[in-house]
Amino acid sequence: MSQNLEELTHALLQGAKKAGANDADAMAVKGTALSIDVRNGVLEQAERSEGVDIGLRVFVGQRQACVSSSDTSQSTIDAMCERAIAMAKEAPEDPYAGLADPASLSDVRGADGLELFDPTPEPDPADLQNDAMHAEAAALEYAGISQVQSASGGYSAREIHISATNGFTGGYQRTDRATSCVAIAGTGAGMERDYDGDSRIFQADLRAAADIGRSAAERALARIGATKPPTGKYPVFFDERISSTLIGHFLAAINGASIARGSSWLRDALGTQVLPEHLSVIEDPHRTRIPGSRLFDAEGLATQKRAIVENGMLTGWTLDQANARKLRMASTANAARGTSAPPTPSNWNIELTQGAQSGDALLRDMGTGLLVTSMIGSTINATTGDYSRGAAGFWIENGEISHPVNECTIAGNLRDMLLRMTPANDARTHLSRVVPSLLVEGMTLAGN
Repeated sequence: MSQNLEELTHALLQGAKKAGANDADAMAVKGTALSIDVRNGVLEQAERSEGVDIGLRVFVGQRQACVSSSDTSQSTIDAMCERAIAMAKEAPEDPYAGLADPASLSDVRGADGLELFDPTPEPDPADLQNDAMHAEAAALEYAGISQVQSASGGYSAREIHISATNGFTGGYQRTDRATSCVAIAGTGAGMERDYDGDSRIFQADLRAAADIGRSAAERALARIGATKPPTGKYPVFFDERISSTLIGHFLAAINGASIARGSSWLRDALGTQVLPEHLSVIEDPHRTRIPGSRLFDAEGLATQKRAIVENGMLTGWTLDQANARKLRMASTANAARGTSAPPTPSNWNIELTQGAQSGDALLRDMGTGLLVTSMIGSTINATTGDYSRGAAGFWIENGEISHPVNECTIAGNLRDMLLRMTPANDARTHLSRVVPSLLVEGMTLAGN
């Protein structure tokens, strides 16, 4: 059968209706991915994948079921439709399931103006290998770098199309080009590891591979001689590389699925202060050349810019249709999905208000405490917001870096942490989550 994705989704809908569905929606994804890894100046691994995945969701009354396949033959489509109907008939009724009202659908059916697809030719594998080798060679030029664990170049291109029996049909293409390097400094028990990398939609925007290798080496070397920090209550400075994880925990807590289940530590916080009053969290799905941009969501609703937090006050949840119905609210057009499951709420591009000071200035002001540059493990209580994570970074004395530290744990409660945080002004604006370094006062640190 033709690999035209719009035709595939329409064939799925026609088959579903013929098999007995009251309504249905379908998704088709065509993807190409290429990755190259090098080690010691030679090719270590090369992978390439190509394929088309299709997914179908059917409704029989208020019962729904999802099926998916990577086979796009007509016989498979017919079998998928019959299987989906049989599954739906056995599923429990869900009073909140259903497609969007046709009157609420987006008039936009593509991604014009967002620049999500780089029209330049797919890179030759030799180009990706060259990037990886340049990154590795740049890292190995540094005395003290014992080896490069991995140096990689990658490229992917995807085409996505969604159709539904409510009349929506739309799709778009997107690309991604990436280079990364992981360097190891020292030897034996004294080895330390760090990394750097860059990923962009347009190949022309990608950082130079040698710059990525040098940065990975410098970061690894800076961690040599790490010791455990003291135990106690100290300010903790989350470096810009990992500060977005704090906002990620906040976004998970305002996800409509968690709110509808009553399992979020922010379930009663709508309309209350959750950040310092001078800070806002803005979701903007219409930024150009940013991976999290969309003109419509997975249910065909038009996305829009909104203030999730405005001047410290929480203004709304992140909702798809089903969870909005459960909460007796309107969808915020944040539905995302794959081919094998129904839509769920997900955030698009996020930006936290940046501060007035640089990261260095905030470090000087914090006096004595911990600068966190990497984290491992995670114990987050989704119901209470209790937070505990393994961390490594640098000890700060009198506002200056004293020495590297590792094997410590930082703990607190996310509700209190968010209210006590102070942002720097160093966020990278090309990321989907634009979050600067964050200083959080009074956290519990477990080390020596």
